[in-house]
Amino acid sequence: MKTSVKVALGGVVAALSLVLMFLCSVIPFGTFAFPTFAGILLILLVINLGYGYAVAVYFVTAVLSFLLVTDKEAVLYYTAFLGFYPIIKSLIERIPSKIVQYIVKFALFNVCIIAAFFVGTLVLNIPKESFTLFGVYLPWVFLIIGNIFFILYDLCVTRFVTIYLIKWHNRFNKNTKL
Repeated sequence: MKTSVKVALGGVVAALSLVLMFLCSVIPFGTFAFPTFAGILLILLVINLGYGYAVAVYFVTAVLSFLLVTDKEAVLYYTAFLGFYPIIKSLIERIPSKIVQYIVKFALFNVCIIAAFFVGTLVLNIPKESFTLFGVYLPWVFLIIGNIFFILYDLCVTRFVTIYLIKWHNRFNKNTKL
């Protein structure tokens, strides 16, 4: 694949990711959903172009999101975890032991989410009401629920990659060779 095609593909994925991040400001439930989809797009770059392009698009999307997107909580979650996890997922899965893989994945998730919580509340002044349910402050409960959703997220990402590789990867490569 020519460099111009690689750069163009990276630009398209960056633009789509930024559009998804903008949607966080428009659709209320998008705070978690759209950054997740924006991060999953980076998997296509890892598979087709390599880690370098995916990391570059991640940084471009993160910086532009911080500058342009009004939902800073969504931007924080994208930057703190949802944007880079799809890039490093395959690196973690190269560890021979499945148990060690999951320990690393959960440790990474929890460290990133706890750090995002403190950055959000202390630096970005995200209101504590975001972590309140029926008037009760529940950040630990949200973290436990987050771990459950992380399991589902990880399985869905794996399934997405498998389906992409089986059904679309060869078609995509045929159409992009210039």
